[in-house]
Amino acid sequence: MPETLENLRNRIDEIDEQIAKLFAERMDAVEKIGIYKKDNALGVNQAEREKSIVKRLTKLIPAKYASAIEQVYDAIFATSKRYQSKVIGKAKFGLIGRNISYSFSKEIHAAFADYDYEIINLEPEEVEGFFAKKEYAGCNVTIPYKRDAAALCDELSPQAKAIGSVNTVILRKDGTLFGDNTDYYGFLNMAEKAGVDFNGKKVLVFGNGATSATICAAVKDKGGNVTVISRNGKTTYADLPLHKDAQILINATPVGTYPETENQITSIEQFEQAEAVLDVVYTPLASRFVQQGLDRGLKASGGLPMLVGQAKKAAELFAGKTISKEQEEKVFHKILRQKQNLILIGMPGSGKTSLGKAAAEKLNRPFIDLDTEIEKREHLSIPEIFAKFGESHFRAIETEVIAEIAKTSGAVIATGGGAVMNRRNRLNLRQNGFCVFIKRDQKLLAVDGRPVSKAKGTKQLEKERMPVYKELANAEIENNGKLEDALNQLLEAFK
Repeated sequence: MPETLENLRNRIDEIDEQIAKLFAERMDAVEKIGIYKKDNALGVNQAEREKSIVKRLTKLIPAKYASAIEQVYDAIFATSKRYQSKVIGKAKFGLIGRNISYSFSKEIHAAFADYDYEIINLEPEEVEGFFAKKEYAGCNVTIPYKRDAAALCDELSPQAKAIGSVNTVILRKDGTLFGDNTDYYGFLNMAEKAGVDFNGKKVLVFGNGATSATICAAVKDKGGNVTVISRNGKTTYADLPLHKDAQILINATPVGTYPETENQITSIEQFEQAEAVLDVVYTPLASRFVQQGLDRGLKASGGLPMLVGQAKKAAELFAGKTISKEQEEKVFHKILRQKQNLILIGMPGSGKTSLGKAAAEKLNRPFIDLDTEIEKREHLSIPEIFAKFGESHFRAIETEVIAEIAKTSGAVIATGGGAVMNRRNRLNLRQNGFCVFIKRDQKLLAVDGRPVSKAKGTKQLEKERMPVYKELANAEIENNGKLEDALNQLLEAFK
């Protein structure tokens, strides 16, 4: 017998009552989680967890309801996050972009002010909905959504409007979105720290995206003459021979960013009048582009000063306070040291492994011994690799291991004695590394288990390698006595 409309409505009423009770239970749990997060200084946003919840729940219902339950849970999540933010008592801020899990912004904002800040990865189709929900009191915007953000704001600062690019958005009390461009300040901060003056200089900017537009505006305001180089623009890479007289080179593209850290936008060798190299890439800290500039003796900087500078200006807007230049410098150096690898180089038997382990414990960092990593990969000891395959095989494996390990940040890394003799290895180690040369008297160098030391002798090896160690090193320390004395030297050098 078919059910009547009244019976069906009564059934819905019963279900709604159950839903209401379950919703109240859920919000009680949300409140308790909010208290826990407050007590443990944790953030509100858990985007990956939300996605996994919806994915799990859609498997429990007919496929025809999947889209509907996604919408329902979008509303539930938004309500839960607003309530948790109220419990925690902090306004929510964040960074939106695509594939930005590597970002340093969370640590930087935590150093500038006391508010909740999250890294939010969005797909292009999610950007408009993110701004429409207005769940955040403000956000930063990075590649590739800076122009999208400008179009979605209700009002723009004069600078953002002129540039057509927004990297900082504020939700105002009246519910409208205000967009600003703090990248402008950040870029000029990077140039100032590098000692770069644009006035009257010919400047090549690589890339024609939103970041490029900001950089071009800043350079022009400082009296520079700008040419934009891009794949499909008015001036392309094929036209580079016409611009060999460029004095300042700026990479405003993601080329060279983690994980493709060995890529470089162009070779600097063709620009004989080049004076300076700037790169917005900050992962790695020193891209190939920047390293080539440094090797040429040019003024050069990676993107970390720009990142910190724009964050400072954004933090001022978010927190409603002025942040001093001194505080900006402190944050810059703090983040730089956090992200740099402490890399130990030197002769075989100079104590790199023992010192590295001790330093890692003191600094509360992971320790990586490159020779150990090679042994794990090959399932053989170093002497066995040399005996079975020869040195050329070992060096090839060593180079590939270094290429991967050097992409990490915030570690203590002990290298093999001959690792730095390969130029590719030096470039990879230096991209995130502060290199310290561990010096030890030749007569104290151990040779057991070191095939090259036995074959050539430590005296000959030292003669060959010493110039390279000294060229690569940011600092040198002696390790001829107690481990504790050498460790103190090492930690002081890293400071």
